[in-house]
Amino acid sequence: MTEQSRRNFLQTAAAAVASTSTLRGADDKVNVAIIGLGGRGRYHLSEYAKLPDARIAAICDVDQAALERGQAQIEKLTGQKPKGYADMRQVFDDKEVQAVSMPLPNHWHALATIWACQAGKDVYVEKPACHNPFEGQKMVEAARKYKRMVQIGSQGRSTAHKIKAVQLLRDGAIGKVYLAKGLCFKRRPSIGHKPDGPVPPGLDWDKFLGPAPMRAYNENRFRYNWHWFWDTGNGDIGNQGVHEMDIARWGLGKEGLPKGVVSTGGKYIYNDDQETPNTQFATFDYGDAELMFEVRGILTGSEGGLPVQGNNTVGNLFYGSDGWMALDGSTFKVYKGEKNELVMEEKGPPRGDAGPHMENFLAAVRSRNYQDLHADVQIGVTSADLCHLANISYRLKRKLDFDPAAGRFLKDEEANRMLTRAYRAPYIVSRSI
Repeated sequence: MTEQSRRNFLQTAAAAVASTSTLRGADDKVNVAIIGLGGRGRYHLSEYAKLPDARIAAICDVDQAALERGQAQIEKLTGQKPKGYADMRQVFDDKEVQAVSMPLPNHWHALATIWACQAGKDVYVEKPACHNPFEGQKMVEAARKYKRMVQIGSQGRSTAHKIKAVQLLRDGAIGKVYLAKGLCFKRRPSIGHKPDGPVPPGLDWDKFLGPAPMRAYNENRFRYNWHWFWDTGNGDIGNQGVHEMDIARWGLGKEGLPKGVVSTGGKYIYNDDQETPNTQFATFDYGDAELMFEVRGILTGSEGGLPVQGNNTVGNLFYGSDGWMALDGSTFKVYKGEKNELVMEEKGPPRGDAGPHMENFLAAVRSRNYQDLHADVQIGVTSADLCHLANISYRLKRKLDFDPAAGRFLKDEEANRMLTRAYRAPYIVSRSI
């Protein structure tokens, strides 16, 4: 046995032992660590604190101030102060931690998930699953090799009225579905211009950037606005949009990727530091059906009768041979026939969708069956890949033909190079998992 073979054997054996060992604390709770304590991270803290099957055993952030705020928040909510770490690798080394929940910036999703799987931890990681298609493949490989439960934060998959709406589409409520459209009309004001400056005290900027290229610290590249830079984010199609992309693909009944994509648009009106488009249109060719997606970040109206909440319209439209359906976070409506009659309407539950999704994750942690997950890593990766294909077409300014079986563009090496990225050592997503 070679040294590499020996290491692989030991890693696989360790994962198998972990998967069959006790996955609960003394009072039958799963010990969860939350990594990443920004706005979404604070929401994770509050949601896990409500779940009877979870104990927040540890938290982690590269920003000392965020870490201290997180510890204080959990102590206030639960009466217990969790362990605090500044480096996620310390969390993965903590034997008391059984699962990790990671509302991290997009560029960290893959590497953090792979490290966690290798350490024998189950993973809940926010959407989009990955920053590029190569990373998604490696995440799936890691989840399967180390027998880990990896749930992607596509919470719509655990939302009761969305589950029912998709089942109705499967049952032929509007006939054969030939077109799905996702809408991300979310108002995004200009981020302006910010100068580079010194790294704030208590922030580990190197660890924040991780796999991304080293850049001078800039406030616009940090709190939330990292979404609008290609190094760390994927624009709004890969931010809010990936939720609706996932529902569109689900409702259309397509498990794989399309044979072609074209995406156009631009960053209009604003002159600021943002790199990603604030207006984007994408079309995906599935042969017998089409998926369309639209991003509007500037002031706009609605479409398809979907409600406007504030200045936002976010949801999905499905078109079939016998009618159409409008679906959003609060309701769905079904229209039939030439007279466009409203034949069914159902409102969603008042409870938010994150709690049920986290409950589903914890249930799979107990069952050890990844098929129990509502948004297993493969589901999340496929939906994220649609966003990535659209962004590659947008950035190259051309229609692209794609081979779903090979996972590569046809006769376009420039596009194929954009399926991955150059990683910054030591934060490398390796081809060998």
